[in-house]
Amino acid sequence: MITGAHTIIYASDAEAARAFFREVLEFPYVDAGGGWLIFKSPPAEMAVHPTDPDTVGRAELFLMCDDLAATVADLTAKGVEFTAEITDQRWGLVTTLAVPGAGTVGLYQPKHDTAYDLD
Repeated sequence: MITGAHTIIYASDAEAARAFFREVLEFPYVDAGGGWLIFKSPPAEMAVHPTDPDTVGRAELFLMCDDLAATVADLTAKGVEFTAEITDQRWGLVTTLAVPGAGTVGLYQPKHDTAYDLD
């Protein structure tokens, strides 16, 4: 059966993006050979949202935290650039952060029950 999920972030500067996940976010990793780092992701969950026909197949990555304000403060102290103000959505407090050489990813504190720790 399915044993996990493998997320890929495409980066114009893969070394900068890898350094960000390795050194700033401090994600554990393995080297698959030749500097191709594979990072251990935090526990994950997946949602399926309705969309219009023009965006079918699009995927997004949101990292989750328990205290968004504290996480933003910690990451700001490490030099992370946030690209949006924190907004209060129905489903959580949310912002986005820049990944060097790889665009942005979401960061949010969920208000909903989470599924990442289900057995």
